[in-house]
This record gives sequence, C-alpha cells and structure tokens, in this order.
Amino acid sequence: MGLLYNIFVAFFSSIGSFLFGYDSGIIASVITMPRYAHHFTDNPGIKGAVVSTFNGGCFFGALGASWINDKLGRKRSIQIGTIWALWGCAMQTGAHNVATLIVGRVVAGVAIGILSMTVPLYNTEVAPPQIRGFLVGVTQQMLGIGFIVANWVGYGCQFIDGDASWRIPLGLQMVPAFLLLVGVQFLPNSPRWLLEVGRDEEAKQVVYKLHGSTPQAKEDADREYHEMYQTIKAEALVRSRSFRDLWATPAMLRRTLVACGVQVFGQFSGINVINYFGPQMYAGLGITGGRALLVQGIYGAIGPIANLFFIIFILDRVGRKKPLMFGAASFVVTFSILAATVASFPPPPPDAPPDFPVNVTGQRAGIAMIFLTSIFFSLSFGPVSWVLASEVFPTSTRSIGTSVATCSNWAFNVLISQVSPLGMTNTGWKFYLVFVALNAADFVLITLFFPETKGKSLEEMAEVFGDNVDAKKVLDEHNAHEKESQDEKIDDA
Repeated sequence: MGLLYNIFVAFFSSIGSFLFGYDSGIIASVITMPRYAHHFTDNPGIKGAVVSTFNGGCFFGALGASWINDKLGRKRSIQIGTIWALWGCAMQTGAHNVATLIVGRVVAGVAIGILSMTVPLYNTEVAPPQIRGFLVGVTQQMLGIGFIVANWVGYGCQFIDGDASWRIPLGLQMVPAFLLLVGVQFLPNSPRWLLEVGRDEEAKQVVYKLHGSTPQAKEDADREYHEMYQTIKAEALVRSRSFRDLWATPAMLRRTLVACGVQVFGQFSGINVINYFGPQMYAGLGITGGRALLVQGIYGAIGPIANLFFIIFILDRVGRKKPLMFGAASFVVTFSILAATVASFPPPPPDAPPDFPVNVTGQRAGIAMIFLTSIFFSLSFGPVSWVLASEVFPTSTRSIGTSVATCSNWAFNVLISQVSPLGMTNTGWKFYLVFVALNAADFVLITLFFPETKGKSLEEMAEVFGDNVDAKKVLDEHNAHEKESQDEKIDDA
C-alpha cells in the first residue's frame, strides 16, 4: 500500500490529537461566554482551575500510558483513551455545578494524556525514517485543526440564548472520540511492539503492508524488518521497565533531557497562554466580547496552515535542531514587542464609555505579534516537539521515555495555565517578559546540547547518542548461551 497508506494511518490515528486541540480551544471560548459565567462563575482563579485541572489529568494519563502501551499495545491504549474521553466529556456537558465540571475536566484530561503520549509514539513506530518528521508532525496538524474547529464552534455558539451555548460545544468533543474508538480497530499494530511481544510474523506482514507491494518496496521492507528484528530482540534481552533506566548511562540521560527539554521548552514558548486565555490577552489590547472570540477564531486558522507547509516541505529536509533555535529566538522578539505594545497603549478602563478613544495601531501591532507567535510555533516547537520526544529513545525505553517527556509537557502546562490568568490580571504587560527570558535561555540550551536526528531510523539513534548496542553480538551471545544450556541438558539426559 505504501506512502498513501502511511499517510492515512497517521491522519486517522491523529484524530486523538484533533480531540486534544478541540478541547484546548473550546475551553478558551466557553469560559468567556456570559451564560457560562452566569451558571458557574467569572472568577479568574476558578477559570484557571477549570483549565489547569484538565492539564493535571493529562499529566496522570500520560504517566499511566507507558504501562498500558507496553502491556496492551498502541491501538488498545488509544481505545482506552477514547473511552475516558467519552466519560469526561459527558460529565462536562451535563454539569450543573463547578465540582462536576472540574471532575469531568480531570477525567477528560486523563484521556488526552493517554492520547497525547500514544498517538505520536504510534506514528513514530510505523513511519519510515525518510518521512517520519512529516507523519509524526501530522499530530500537530490535527491538533491545530481541532483548535480551529473549536474556535469557530465557540464563536457561533455564543449567539445561542441559554445554557446550550456552552453545553453544545463541550458535547461535540464526544464525536471524534467515538469515531477514533471504532476506527482505530482497523489500523495496523505497531510492528516494533509486535516484535517486543513475540508476534514476529505479524510484525513482518505489517512492515510489508506499510512499504507497499513493488519489488523495491519489498526489498526495503526486508531490510528494515531485519534491522528492526535484530535491534529489538537484542534490547529485549537486556531491558527493564524501571524509570532509573532513563538516566542509567550518560547517553540515556542525554536522551531523557532532550526529550523532556523539548516538551518543556514548547510550553515556555507561551503558545498555550494564547490558546487558553487569548480573549483575556485581547482584552489587554482593548478588544473584548464577540470581537475577541472572532479574533481568536481567525488566530486559530493561522497556525495549522503554517504547520502543514512546514511538515510537508521543510521538517524532513532541515531537521529538528535549526527550527527549534529559530522558534526560541522568534519568541523572544514577539513577546518583547507584545509587552512593549501593551505597556505603551494600555486598554480602556472597565468603566470607559463606548466612544472612549482606542489606539487602533497599538491593537493591530499586538494582534500581529500574537499571530506571529502562532506561526513561528507551527514552524518549530509545534511539530518538532512531538517528533523529537518520541524518536530519541531505544525500543527498550521508548514507551516509558515518551511517557516521562509527555508528563513534563503537562506538568508545565498545568503551571502556566494556572498562573497565566492571575499573572495577566495582576501584572499586565510585565507577565510577557517571563517568556522573553525563558526563550532566550532555551535558545542557548538548544544550540549547545540538542543533537540532529533527521533521516535516522529509530534503530540508528544509538549512534547519535553514543550508546550503540551491537545487536548482532548480543543475539549471538544469547544464542550461544542457549545452545550451551541445551547441550548440557542433553548430556545430563
């Protein structure tokens, strides 16, 4: 089936990322709706809790996803995530008090934690190395599309009179969850996981299916399967499932720091401040009400367009490191200008009359910086963070390593989502200077310590990090030991 089948698998499995993007985007609209505020509360601390408790659930979902992935495989893990999503989204939709809403957010967060760890891991393990950046980058693409849909659903639903204005957008989360629950059953298992659990012939057939039916494709499939088989079987002989393996050697420690670092630095980009609290940021520029939701809807369409261009034409050509350096440097510039704009052109006071003069030039400059931040994120950390975090680990620790890296993402996501509304309310433009400093530090760390991994197969990553496992030697020693044991049993008999 070849390339088209690979693309289909990547896009369909990434419905889990669409759900991630929709949930992140829809809550930014819902918490600004008048009917939501009337039913619950407009308190900034409660708003932050509604967002951050979801992210806390994501942390624990990602943490437990490692065990589920190793025991049940990638497909079953995705299905378990969708079941949690249906449960949590149903609770949110029918919530009559803040407690029920928050519990529903936590449960849905567990679902997104499982999916946010498993989907890029699955796509990494089924993708050929030449286009792995593109296929894993689809994760970010679908996340962005989910965000677009959420913003426009939120914008349209604000005109509904009654609680349906916020219940409908929350309830729509169940549609992609159900579609993925049913449809993922028809996708192939990860061939690398199949080899781990001893289903070797099934793994070989999956590799053939992913490569296609031409003679050259079959030859490539045989070569990839042989390399995959030797490395995974060798790693299986020496593997353990301890977290300590992630820092057991200098090379493994570097892998772990790179994977966790790229996820944390993605949060330091400040993108989720815009995603979760964009309307509040626009209020700081004097844009409120329906206009803020409209701008947020337009903002949501910018990133996915840039991301699609990047993953198709750039990511697998220029690699991982240069885009990350570009992203960190660009965020220093955009947040510096945004801080200066808000400081120079403060918004009208809350009791200002409708005809109060507003600096339109300042508004446009601030919106431009917010939009540019989204574009630059989609050309750097957006897709690269998911690719790099899931491709640097060997098979023996890939599941647990990807889990820890994703947990790092969600831990800092919780922090930023909780403090951001308070920070913007209490410190105004000075809050943006935090991201100027963080991204300046990120640029230095990426330049000095991050490796380049483009074009490498997952089994070749050992060479990049300097912990090369001689798979043939390990297997030969194991087979020799097994033969000696069998000979001894024959002699004893």
